[in-house]
Amino acid sequence: MVDLELDQELAVITIDRPHARNAIAPETMDQLEKALDAAAGAKALVIRGGGDRAFVSGGDLKELSKLRTEEQAADMARRMRSICDQVANFPAPVVAALNGHALGGGAEFAVAADIRVAADDIKVGFNQVTLAIMPAWGGAERLAELVGRGRALMLAGSGTVLDAAEAERFGLVDRVLPRDSFEEGWRSLARSLANGPAGEIKRVMAGASAPEAVAAFARLWIADEHWAAAGKVLNRGKS
Repeated sequence: MVDLELDQELAVITIDRPHARNAIAPETMDQLEKALDAAAGAKALVIRGGGDRAFVSGGDLKELSKLRTEEQAADMARRMRSICDQVANFPAPVVAALNGHALGGGAEFAVAADIRVAADDIKVGFNQVTLAIMPAWGGAERLAELVGRGRALMLAGSGTVLDAAEAERFGLVDRVLPRDSFEEGWRSLARSLANGPAGEIKRVMAGASAPEAVAAFARLWIADEHWAAAGKVLNRGKS
């Protein structure tokens, strides 16, 4: 199942299918679409897997093995690519909390997020080649943007699986946290994003024009939140 938790300005989507190591089946896609729609308006979004073994272990091969025609395979790929695009285009910052291994399609789902935070004992790999297929959910293109075309081709073409520290060195993971503080760590980061203007910053980074960026700054400048924070700085040390 896919669970949506709304914690004030923070939305957390959890894929919780322990019997399939959180693999994505067609029904999971239905639930993800509904959860993403319901998360609209959140100031930060986290995507994660249930438990501590798998973030998402890819597509549910048991379910997806029913797809035997080229048209069926293309339809599935287009649909999940669209869901990953929804994650990437979510107006607020998206954090992938890699609570467990992110393999194959799971790695593709992870790189659709803006930020990846990983527990120190997980592995990440675009290892679809072990099934004689390739990334189909937009992950190949996003991987190339993250680590460069050569490294991306090396990783996805060979199916190399990286541990968390290696993934961080490659730029595939942004922060690695000890397992015993992982839950607290990703929640703290996500709340800090939800409590600030990170959504506006994301929009500017995505290619807003200079006038749009200036206008976004000006809106924030005149907001009550800015003057409350500025007042604390201006009054610091006064008694």
